[in-house]
Amino acid sequence: MVSRALVHDRSDQHHLWGVMRRISVIGASGTGKSNFTRALGDRLDLPIVHLDREFWRPGWIEPEREAWRARVAELAAAEAWIMDGNYSATWDLRMPRSQVVIWLDLPRRVYFPRAVWRSLKGLGRTRPDMADGCPEQIDLKFLLDWVWGYPARSHARTAARLEAMRADKRIVILRSRSDVATFLGGLPETLSRGS
Repeated sequence: MVSRALVHDRSDQHHLWGVMRRISVIGASGTGKSNFTRALGDRLDLPIVHLDREFWRPGWIEPEREAWRARVAELAAAEAWIMDGNYSATWDLRMPRSQVVIWLDLPRRVYFPRAVWRSLKGLGRTRPDMADGCPEQIDLKFLLDWVWGYPARSHARTAARLEAMRADKRIVILRSRSDVATFLGGLPETLSRGS
């Protein structure tokens, strides 16, 4: 479902997407945020930022909190970007700059098998959206606590936070693979169309 928060007549659609140059993409692990972001960047000719790639240090080392926040603030200050990743502790830095927030709110039956398959098929290799020196691994705690546990841990909070932003942000919620394909296939108009 695409938000009806902002509906514009068709005469200004192309102008509107042209000024929507900062887009956040969020969703559970395995929903396809990175692939979606790459497709969006290609279609809109905007630079992409994978927050996983920015966050992790070689060997899966986490950065110091203040260094991480400074890096996110620097990234968010850029004039144009499509940024994927949840990292809710940095929403206060990113979301005020975001003009569009796209939530890939796919069901667990879709994203959990994808996350498991991604770990298996990429085992030992570093994904293009991940930091160098962070090869894919089988991490059962991550898969069970973080990926499987996403609905209980984060879904309601994310929905509430997005609802609170509807007044001044374009919020797009895509709930199925079909929604994702329709949205990407209809670009750039789907960035501004109410439906």
